[in-house]
Amino acid sequence: MSAPPAPRLLIVDDDPGQRSLLDSFLKSQGFATVTVSSGEQALEVLRAQDIDMMISDVRMPGLSGLDTLRRARQEHAILPVLLVTAFADVREAVDAMRDGAVNYLSKPIDFDELLASVRQATGLALTAPVRFAAERQLPPHVLAHSALMQAVFRDVALIAPSESRVLITGESGVGKEVVADVIHAWSARAAGPLLKVNCAAIPENLLESELFGHEKGAFTSAVAQRIGRFEQAHNGTLFLDEIAEMSPQLQAKLLRVTQNGTFNRVGSNKEIQSECRLLTATNKHLEEEVAASRFREDLFYRLNVVELNVPALRERPEDILPLATRFIEEFTGGKARLSNAVSDCLARYSWPGNVRELRNALERAALLCCGELILPDHLPTRIRAVLDQPPPPPANAATLEDVEREAIFRALHAHNFNRTETAKALKISRRALTYKLQRYREQGLQVDAE
Repeated sequence: MSAPPAPRLLIVDDDPGQRSLLDSFLKSQGFATVTVSSGEQALEVLRAQDIDMMISDVRMPGLSGLDTLRRARQEHAILPVLLVTAFADVREAVDAMRDGAVNYLSKPIDFDELLASVRQATGLALTAPVRFAAERQLPPHVLAHSALMQAVFRDVALIAPSESRVLITGESGVGKEVVADVIHAWSARAAGPLLKVNCAAIPENLLESELFGHEKGAFTSAVAQRIGRFEQAHNGTLFLDEIAEMSPQLQAKLLRVTQNGTFNRVGSNKEIQSECRLLTATNKHLEEEVAASRFREDLFYRLNVVELNVPALRERPEDILPLATRFIEEFTGGKARLSNAVSDCLARYSWPGNVRELRNALERAALLCCGELILPDHLPTRIRAVLDQPPPPPANAATLEDVEREAIFRALHAHNFNRTETAKALKISRRALTYKLQRYREQGLQVDAE
């Protein structure tokens, strides 16, 4: 007996990156998909094809998602419709549910919430596990021993094949650039260039030219035409680090690229089409920057199609010693190793500077080591000072992780297992919360509403 055909989903979004992301993810979960860029096209597909569910953005040129929903209801009274938007608006949500939407999700989309809504609407088993992309081989320089980092790269495997824009968040030094490297390596653009720009390292008056290029004579020092990074990254990937440091004027120019894919070189009126995938990163909370009017809200939602949060090194202690061993092998050519005292020291230190601090500390140790053994004296004073502190509490005592887990579960119950509200209450990103819940689920704990 042959298996029933996969439910057919219609994805409606004017943003190519968002369409690509939803298409890639839902196909990986066993669904058949059709994608269109407008409400008008969606109505044409509904008339011509058998569709089991429609997933639509709300704010689009022409017919909005709400208008598309209302018109679709005239001919398809029982079609399940899921609305998605970057601009969470209570009034729109009420209107959507009144007009028959099965759910209303905000961007960046939580894969678990999306999948639960789609499975419920199409009648598939709600308990079926999320299907992750086929196992990919991490590049040799990337280590992920902890469950948290493995969860990050499972998400990367799902996101990389799409064309969606990705906002990579996390403290300074956690490895956001490494995550960008892997996204590019696992994407269809891997054969193209990967260009990187640190927005905080380039003076404001030069950053526009760095990104968009300039014509000869555009300003005093413009003695020749310059091709900017957006053009150089043609058919490849452009990674903008420290995006929160960009001036309001440049934010407006970047918004235009994300909206219609075009830009102008400085000193030129000629429009150039951008053919690169945009990845951005920040160590700041952009929601707070938006609230303080230091970062454009519309640009934030354009960049934050998908958010990947890279956890701090102190949150993934399983990665510390493997990374340290790798660094020592790199800096000494495999001629030295860590002493037991150094291993204990590294494991107990809190690493406020994250992986960057660990790498710098081990580079220093390799330079000072004259033999085959890295000793505590080879480490910076602030790091080896932990050996003078009392040992950590016994295993049966309450740990910081225990306290964190209890706080998360209290917040989950207080907000009826709504992950968005729970993350806001805990003052962490929703993706960071998802990673932690994924780890608890792997430990056999109940993290979903019963």
